[in-house]
Amino acid sequence: MVKKQAPVLVMQGITKEFPGVKALSNVQLNLYPGEVHALMGENGAGKSTLIKVLTGVYTFDEGSVTLNGKPIGVTTPLEAQNLGISTVYQEVNLCTNLSVVENIFIGREIMKRGRLDWKEMTRQAKELLKTRLNLEIDVTKQLSSYSVAIQQMIAIARSLKVSAKVLILDEPTSSLDQNEVNQLFHVMRKLKQEGLAIVFVSHFLDQIYEITDRLTVLRNGTWIGEYMTKEIDRLELVTKMIGKDLNELKSTERENNHAGEKKKLFLQGKNISKKGKIAPFDLAIHEGEIVGLAGLLGSGRTELARLLFGADRADSGEIKLNGKKANLSSPKQAISNGIAFCSENRKAEGIIADLTIRENMILAMQGIKGWFRYIPKKKQIEIADEYIKLLNINPPNPEQLIKNLSGGNQQKVLLARWLITNPNLLILDEPTRGIDVGAKAEIQKLMLSLSKDGKSILFVSSEIEEVLRTCRKIAVLRDHHKVTEIENNQQITQKDIMKAMAGG
Repeated sequence: MVKKQAPVLVMQGITKEFPGVKALSNVQLNLYPGEVHALMGENGAGKSTLIKVLTGVYTFDEGSVTLNGKPIGVTTPLEAQNLGISTVYQEVNLCTNLSVVENIFIGREIMKRGRLDWKEMTRQAKELLKTRLNLEIDVTKQLSSYSVAIQQMIAIARSLKVSAKVLILDEPTSSLDQNEVNQLFHVMRKLKQEGLAIVFVSHFLDQIYEITDRLTVLRNGTWIGEYMTKEIDRLELVTKMIGKDLNELKSTERENNHAGEKKKLFLQGKNISKKGKIAPFDLAIHEGEIVGLAGLLGSGRTELARLLFGADRADSGEIKLNGKKANLSSPKQAISNGIAFCSENRKAEGIIADLTIRENMILAMQGIKGWFRYIPKKKQIEIADEYIKLLNINPPNPEQLIKNLSGGNQQKVLLARWLITNPNLLILDEPTRGIDVGAKAEIQKLMLSLSKDGKSILFVSSEIEEVLRTCRKIAVLRDHHKVTEIENNQQITQKDIMKAMAGG
């Protein structure tokens, strides 16, 4: 009988609270030597918090962590590294202005007779890269002269230099092409054979099923379960991440926005793409049509929306507006063509916290007019009062600082900012995330009302139910590809959408 291998690291009952938020509640994680372990979950599931607890960025409030059977209490990232727990982040946190050898040995340089022993460090760096990562490069060259993929290999090499027992790879493939991904996976398999426990965080389902042995699913800061990758099918995995039981995925009640003939074509995109962000896609949006973008976090929904708004510049493709070729290479050009965009990150890319409701509302309109054609304050107040009533913004005081409003009311102010500009196409990226049920219903009703008035809407949401309820057409994305487009009707169910999202 084969003896079951003991885990190299066990996190048990981990709880972490921030003021007003319970980020983790009784979470567990078991990492085994010689395995690649996926950490799965949607936005806000707790993946990043759990990694930060494990690596000493945060201290946990309750629970225990053991490494090789011994309790540990990691309080700093340096302490985690010294214990053999290393992390390589999506954004490589190395010094690009230094050489490869300097990056590998920084903080633990080899000295000889009171001086840096460059010869020995260069020899060891070359040997480490060749024997452990099968990589032969000039280690004396500046790190910035190498690709992101090579820089990630250097970051892994630096981790291995401290006798890593656990290696955490946080979204390492998000900026890599397929050849670079294959190279990374080759290295991961080699390290796995050497007995390393690897944590792999990725939103690419194909990659999860290709490289991982085991996976842990988190949802809303809680532990859902641990599964062998080969024993859980894709649809079941997606349902566990989103929180829907397969038996509950029935057709949801639709609003009556799907009937009748399609109106005039407003936007037509053909073969639009951006390397490393989203594969070539086609998309058509008619006047008065609500088009939904469905897919897991990281599937390419936001990337697609940003290309249509000019926030990112496309590498290829063509966009036509009302049948004429349009240049949407910047947000300014998109706005001048009647396109508005509400970002999913309202804190960082939406509200200006120290300005009032009124000041936040008129920003886009003032930007269109130009800063030398100032909108009189009396007119600003009239506009703000009109949209406060229209959207039921609370408190109904235009001079209230926006940072003092609830998330739902902040979202309404951002919607007002763009409605004031009278756009032809309104791109809404997760407009109902993190707000209460009442505010969600109001925003959905507003979308349907705008649609009846002839406004086109591109609606990005991770909640399949509200996509089905409001959208006439649904484009499904997976792993940065638009995989299908579905005409919505009463026969289409949440399960149909999730099957397309899961693939395989």
